[in-house]
Amino acid sequence: MRLLHGTCIAFGSTGVLLRGASGAGKSDLALRLIGRRDLDVRLVADDQISLSQRDGGLWASAPDRIAGMMEVRGVGLVQMDYVAEAELRLVLDLSPPGDVPRLPEAATCTIDGIQLPLYACAPYEASAADKIALLVRSLDEDIIRS
Repeated sequence: MRLLHGTCIAFGSTGVLLRGASGAGKSDLALRLIGRRDLDVRLVADDQISLSQRDGGLWASAPDRIAGMMEVRGVGLVQMDYVAEAELRLVLDLSPPGDVPRLPEAATCTIDGIQLPLYACAPYEASAADKIALLVRSLDEDIIRS
């Protein structure tokens, strides 16, 4: 098991890793997704994520000391409903809007030997949550055309 910096949320049982520098918008974006009533999104871990391999996949969970806690900038540490673990299936690198390609080529990243789809995401765009919901859906349905 190892620790990784970022925020992980679960769409049902599908884990999504939000990566970026401090202040990039990881927790803010996760909070907006968790607040959506039309999506089944819950917190896995904020700031630090424990990763372990099992059954050919990569599983994310929160270290015990921060389980269920989210740092909400301007508010403080907040206790949140959370899931104990989720299978990590998608990685999003948070970037300024100008750094997100209009029509991206398929990309992947490898974490602990597991290859995962990788996308750039502008976290403060109004459509960011909807785009992430589409990307999660695309993991099981062939909806993206390049």
